[in-house]
Amino acid sequence: MAETDVLPPLRDADAVVFDVDGVVTDSARVHATAWKAAFDAYLRAHPPADPDQRRPFDAETDYLRYVDGKPRLDGAASFLASRGLDTGPDAVEEVAAAKEKVFVGHLRSGDIEPYPGTVRLLHALHRDGVPLAAASSSRHATELLRRAGVADLFAAIVDGGESRRLGLPGKPDPALFLHAAERLERPPARTAVVEDALAGVEAGHRGGFATVIGVDRLDDGTHGPALREHGADTVVRDLAELLAPDAPPPHPAHTADSPREEAS
Repeated sequence: MAETDVLPPLRDADAVVFDVDGVVTDSARVHATAWKAAFDAYLRAHPPADPDQRRPFDAETDYLRYVDGKPRLDGAASFLASRGLDTGPDAVEEVAAAKEKVFVGHLRSGDIEPYPGTVRLLHALHRDGVPLAAASSSRHATELLRRAGVADLFAAIVDGGESRRLGLPGKPDPALFLHAAERLERPPARTAVVEDALAGVEAGHRGGFATVIGVDRLDDGTHGPALREHGADTVVRDLAELLAPDAPPPHPAHTADSPREEAS
């Protein structure tokens, strides 16, 4: 085996597919904030008949249960249904559009950063010649990676725009990850998936991927076990845990690209 700074279980992977939000960048936090603003406004304007269902959207539990890792419209419909509200196209589009406006505002203001441990791992895998793909339901995934300065490390990026053009079903269906592996010309059985969402690790498990790495950034004592229950083979708090302790920092030094004007 060639010298490498990458530890098992990624050491033997022929390719790795990474989710973006919550794995490469801290954008999952911003997605949750944007969803809360949109859902709380909708609940105030359209209060459910049951008073117990009028409580505000919880940016942790409701986000993880109903929207995390899913395409935007699917997530909106899932939460509205959980509160007994209209899930017709007009209602879903209204909430999704409100969420998108808040999220884009955060994105343009530079509030989203990459995780240093993930950046180190990406550079180590790239040095080893391991093909990398990014796969995300978000249409902003390409822009997030570019702003984080790591887009050029990925041989393939499958974002929400491409997913919709191809008609790929959302997670927990494995179609998004399977398409990313196909873009890398590697079989799922020799490809790893790295995810932080329950729907995402379930998709990796369903797709027959070699190993599914769950990333638990909540440290609440419940998300890590839930990731395992949904299909994660290994759970880490930070992706730097998959590097040797003396692994070098990225070189040349990681710097984000300059912002571009339009969203991807």
